[in-house]
Parts: sequence; structure tokens; C-alpha cells
Amino acid sequence: MEKDNTNKDKPEVHEELKGFEINIDSLGNVVSTIKKEEINKFLDENVEDRKLKERDENSDS
Repeated sequence: MEKDNTNKDKPEVHEELKGFEINIDSLGNVVSTIKKEEINKFLDENVEDRKLKERDENSDS
């Protein structure tokens, strides 16, 4: 039985990031399908900042 390779080049993404693509154009500019403000908002809501966590743990001692 063969695997379906239709999405071989596309990684699994969070539902909120469906359709997100990021590329570098010929001039070296970052081109994205989602505004960086929206990406930052998503990251703030869904990813724990390890540096802040370590700082909070160190201040408790």
C-alpha cells in the first residue's frame, strides 16, 4: 500500500495557521501570507516563552 504524497512538501500546521506560507523573494525580502502582527499574536497565545519562565523561576528563590 502506497502512502499519499500529495502533501509531502507541506507540514502539518495548527488550524489557525492554515494557508500560512513564508518565502524569500529575489531581493531578499521576507514575503508571508499572514501579517507578522498576526503571527506574533498567535505565538503569544500558544507558545510558552522559556526565557520568561526561567526568569520567573529564578526570582522565586
